[in-house]
Amino acid sequence: MVSLRSAASIMEAVDRDRYHIIPVGISREGIWLAGEDIWRILWEKRSIVNATRATLLMDPGKPGLLVKNAGGRKEWDYMPIDLVFPVLHGPFGEDGTVQGMLDLAGLPYVGSGVLASASAMDKVVMKTLFQKHGLPIAPYLDFNRWDWSQNSRFWLKQIDDNLGYPCFVKPANLGSSVGISKVSSASVLDAAVFEALSYDDKVVVEANISGREIECSVLGDLDPQASLPGEIIPCNEFYDYRAKYIDERSELVVPVGLGAELENKIKELSCRAFKAVEASGLSRVDFFVNTEEKSVIVNEINTMPGFTSISMYPKLWEASGIDYSQLINRLLEIALLRFERRGALKSQPPE
Repeated sequence: MVSLRSAASIMEAVDRDRYHIIPVGISREGIWLAGEDIWRILWEKRSIVNATRATLLMDPGKPGLLVKNAGGRKEWDYMPIDLVFPVLHGPFGEDGTVQGMLDLAGLPYVGSGVLASASAMDKVVMKTLFQKHGLPIAPYLDFNRWDWSQNSRFWLKQIDDNLGYPCFVKPANLGSSVGISKVSSASVLDAAVFEALSYDDKVVVEANISGREIECSVLGDLDPQASLPGEIIPCNEFYDYRAKYIDERSELVVPVGLGAELENKIKELSCRAFKAVEASGLSRVDFFVNTEEKSVIVNEINTMPGFTSISMYPKLWEASGIDYSQLINRLLEIALLRFERRGALKSQPPE
């Protein structure tokens, strides 16, 4: 539903004088649909029997879609496409799978490529890259399903000795704070791990970091720019799925007034995190900031953050002087320029 909200906002704000929009949706079963009615079908979870089916044409020489009405007898018709905005949050959308398919189809698209998308989705790989590039991160441990089943006592002791309580238990590959638990003692750790393992085979356990939850938006490609930072004031104990998308009491404060030194540090770290995973187009970087100690911890990077008109990513750019429609245009332009640059590199003959 978050992806649907983001897509609807973008389609409403995009410059129709410059771009012709072809809505494409993917059902929970993985069926591709095209047409103006897919929003209603997917949002209301209606039957897709008579919906217009679509599939990506895997031919870089003729990039586009093949479309067919499921209720008719027509053969598949070709529909050319120039550019894709893959507004998909979480697994099978933000993790490099769709990006790889678009690469094979020879289509330019908004956002990061396969490597950055997959690296940012996997919290363990992401943290490893952050460490490699000297970014400050919170202490953490990670293990997989087999590790836990074979020696949970060992991991319990590791968590107790190295992280302490409270701590956060998360699935390594997921978004929108799904499957995350704040654990106050060892007695409830097993249940939290079980919850995380219901979403992924790998678990990350992070130390609790006290501080303000600050976010920063990044825009660009090889030379990214950072927005003004903003602050999340969650309505719940932490910024979980309900606080993000259901309960409207959470506050987004922009600008946040951290002072020039801390704001510049956050902007610098945001661009470094963007480059560490080799992101492109857009990303939102999340931090924990202790204003008294002037310390900044990088929590994570999201390569396809929420993109409704009231989401943090566009709101931060609005506060920085780029409105929602301008931001969409910039992202589309960056995607085309990146595609052209990479195409030119591939066409160079070897020396």
